[in-house]
Amino acid sequence: MTQTSNDESRHPFLKGLSKHRGAPPTVVVIFGASGDLTARKLIPAIFNLGVDNLLPGDFHLIGYGRKPIPDEEFRSLMDEAIKQHSRRPLSQEIWERVRQHVSYHAGGYDDAEAFASLAAKIDGIEQDLGREVQRLFYVSTPPSVFSAIVSNLGASGMAKAHQHTKFASKVIIEKPFGHDLESARELNAAIKNVFEESQVYRIDHYLGKETVQDLLVQRFANSIFEPIWNREYVDCVQITVAESLGVGSRGGYYDTSGALRDMIQNHTMQLVALTAMEPPVSLDPESIRDEKVKVLKGIQPLSLDSDGGDVVRARYESGMINGEPVKGYMEEEGIPEDSTTESYAALRLSINNWRWKGVPFYIRSGKRMARRASEIAIQFRRPPGILFSEGNKFDVAANTMVISIQPDEGVTLVMNSKIPGLETRTQPVKMHFRYATTFGSNTPEAYERLILDAMIGDSTLFIRGDETEASWKLITPILEHWQQSGEAGMAGYAAGSWGPRAAERLLADNGHEWRRSG
Repeated sequence: MTQTSNDESRHPFLKGLSKHRGAPPTVVVIFGASGDLTARKLIPAIFNLGVDNLLPGDFHLIGYGRKPIPDEEFRSLMDEAIKQHSRRPLSQEIWERVRQHVSYHAGGYDDAEAFASLAAKIDGIEQDLGREVQRLFYVSTPPSVFSAIVSNLGASGMAKAHQHTKFASKVIIEKPFGHDLESARELNAAIKNVFEESQVYRIDHYLGKETVQDLLVQRFANSIFEPIWNREYVDCVQITVAESLGVGSRGGYYDTSGALRDMIQNHTMQLVALTAMEPPVSLDPESIRDEKVKVLKGIQPLSLDSDGGDVVRARYESGMINGEPVKGYMEEEGIPEDSTTESYAALRLSINNWRWKGVPFYIRSGKRMARRASEIAIQFRRPPGILFSEGNKFDVAANTMVISIQPDEGVTLVMNSKIPGLETRTQPVKMHFRYATTFGSNTPEAYERLILDAMIGDSTLFIRGDETEASWKLITPILEHWQQSGEAGMAGYAAGSWGPRAAERLLADNGHEWRRSG
């Protein structure tokens, strides 16, 4: 009781803090603190948690990077990050209470002495506070240094600090988590040598999006959906993660990745798992993650035959976006002349379990597509053509539930209705639910939810080690096949379109068509 009072006297913005979301005293260390993600997402997220009274009373932030930066200069950089990227304007009163506990620590990621001095710095914070604090390490660096950081966190003793208490250290690791199955296993092994699985938070920001979280509520809190969420009623599932942007200035980096690694192995496969999973026994994080892993393990190996297989890859060619001409992928800056990297990938998945046997899951992701759109579309079976099948008189569409993840979060239900008039004619209509309309437009950013969850130890929206390996096990054979094939089987599509014609075959084999998202 006394400690709570002390916290609130030091930080008045903590009053009214929801106790069940309360985080213990915490020191957050961001590795890669001078990077783009820190400025665009992490610092604005921390600021907004402060605005919402969700930071602990004793909260310290340490930026870590190779480049030496004076503390006050680093704080000024964080000020600008909030002004430019926060969903709320900078409040000097609120931010100053955090800002005075922001500092910077310079050192290499393989520099044992720098990690030892970082550990001493955090120990000094504990001594000044007269209490223990949890250490939350956010690894926002290129994957090439993940292992070095994890190893030094172990060697310095910081990984084991206050282990098996509420102040136990935690580590958040950004994607990409490996580049194939072997590298993912190696990284998991390196982490396991230092941290227990309960301390590890593999982040996928898609899981922090409101609509993705709402998917479980739509399924399991509404009795009208779950009874028909199966092979008896669902004809197919389509998941689209489309971008209208090209590779831009990231051409050199993107060409080492491609659409399959960049979007499908992580974001899109997570959407598949959440859509297809069985009801968990509880909302306990492990119960939910257990069911996701079962789905990923139940996906059948894909046919890689270029003529009739389950996979299509393509690159965007020159075209028009918003009325403006744009370059093709091979003309972008930083793309090598001999590139065989795809900017679009589409897969046809089959899940071998009782619920989904025979129901195809079509997933696609690409750059320079017609518009930015991320959605999950559950297409139900058409009604038997008995009553409303006479010529062109009746326009009857398949009932479809569309969960829009971005840019306009919400749910749309496509159903059939009679057109007003003296003659019986039908037409598909849409029933819309939009988050912005119902709840307001100032929705928390995904990183706000995920950073808070990591601080309080809720791993529900993070990826477990066996989960990422199950996903890579499905994807790696495709990558190996493409590497061996070179340019063979690479299709093209005009920028501003919905992808290559070759991808239409994946659906046409079963009498389906891609949705025109939006």
